[in-house]
Amino acid sequence: MSIRFSLPLIDADVIAEVNDTLTNTGWLTTGPKVRLLEDEISKITRTPVLCVNSWTSGAMLMLRWLGIGPGDEVIIPAYTYSATALCAMNLGATVVMVDVSDDVTIDPEKIRAAVTERTKAVIPVDIAGWPADYDAIHAVLDEPEVRARFVPSTERQEKLGRVFVVTDAAHSIGAVYKGEPAGQLADATVFSLHSVKNITTGEGGAIALNLPAPFDNDEEYIFLRALALNGQTKSAYEKNQPGAWRYDIIDQGLKVNLPDIGAAIGLAQIRKYESTLLPDRKRMFARYQDGFAGYDWALRPIEKNAERESSCHLYMLRISGADESRRDSIIESIARRGVGVNVHYIPMPMLTLFKTRGYRIEDYPATYALYANEITLPLYNGLTDDQIDEVIQAVIDSVEENA
Repeated sequence: MSIRFSLPLIDADVIAEVNDTLTNTGWLTTGPKVRLLEDEISKITRTPVLCVNSWTSGAMLMLRWLGIGPGDEVIIPAYTYSATALCAMNLGATVVMVDVSDDVTIDPEKIRAAVTERTKAVIPVDIAGWPADYDAIHAVLDEPEVRARFVPSTERQEKLGRVFVVTDAAHSIGAVYKGEPAGQLADATVFSLHSVKNITTGEGGAIALNLPAPFDNDEEYIFLRALALNGQTKSAYEKNQPGAWRYDIIDQGLKVNLPDIGAAIGLAQIRKYESTLLPDRKRMFARYQDGFAGYDWALRPIEKNAERESSCHLYMLRISGADESRRDSIIESIARRGVGVNVHYIPMPMLTLFKTRGYRIEDYPATYALYANEITLPLYNGLTDDQIDEVIQAVIDSVEENA
């Protein structure tokens, strides 16, 4: 049997919700389904939520809101997908990459050393759904010496009074850190709703606002809604209501709104996420954990400890003692057995765009060591126990074949 690496959940509930959009609402772009999806995500994050058309758009929107641009620096981990860097680079800012800790999240100690007078934001990454160490990150940024380096250049930066923390939570909707859900852990949190994510709208993203006083999160949500629509104060749906045609353009915005046709898919999924879909992902994660428990070469990822709980977006298995070449041979053997696997991620300093800009993988030894022997296994709603057992056996046989 062939087992795909990833497959979006398209069940009867999704089909019914999309059909309702097509046949009953009379609306395809941003409208009632988007607002309902925002409300459902808000129940999880306990914040105002704005849906957009991608994670990258959401992160760019928040950096644009803060006034980040040329001459500014944004600190990110080297171990992440390139979008974490591109959201800042696309605004003209300089990306400062730092190494990660053993748990694959950004090393707070490296943040301290990287903050300069040009630093405006830090983007921690909850890789695979495992939350970064937010208390340690905030503690570093609140140190008097570090805060003294912060030089605001816009009114919002002055109002914030410190480096902005916006989480790359592309993987971590439903994750928990010290009893608080993702969305409560940073000034802003951006989720991905891409096709391979725990909740999908095909393409999409969602911003959870958790700005400190004196910011008014509801007020900023209204402004960001406009900023995501070319700075326009009313969506097309709102203008389409009787007598509501008049609008204003209040800022130089972006065009990054989420359409209703995509939101319908996510809406059907999010309504049963905490009750059904997330527990199902945890079941699969646990089955992998048990399946590899007796093998010394299996470096299993963490699902939960006293402080953090993953959203189980990815199962990132590492092969003890394997170098990059042997890892790649193991992947080829797994593929011959009909199982799709992946690697998360090729570190950015190994990619052409970043190498040509002077980033060197030698400067990020922890990142490279974690990448070189990593294999990501299938984990998505719809996988059966028998399929997971087949994946486990394929990995075991392939590791032994390439011993």
